[in-house]
Amino acid sequence: MTIDTQTPEEIARHYSAAMDSVNLINAGKPERMTAEEWTACVARNKEHLQIMLAKDFWTTEDLTPLQAASE
Repeated sequence: MTIDTQTPEEIARHYSAAMDSVNLINAGKPERMTAEEWTACVARNKEHLQIMLAKDFWTTEDLTPLQAASE
């Protein structure tokens, strides 16, 4: 197994992108989106969060919001 080494700046970008997914999921379905589009969008974002949670480069970031939104 290789350890994924990231700079603090890269980790911050990953965390920010993951929080974008959290915020999108938590905001709920936009009016302009169909139910089918929303279901697909949520699935993609939950998959993104699960991939991010599996990374081994996290340091002191609070992963609780990512875990909650990925369920």
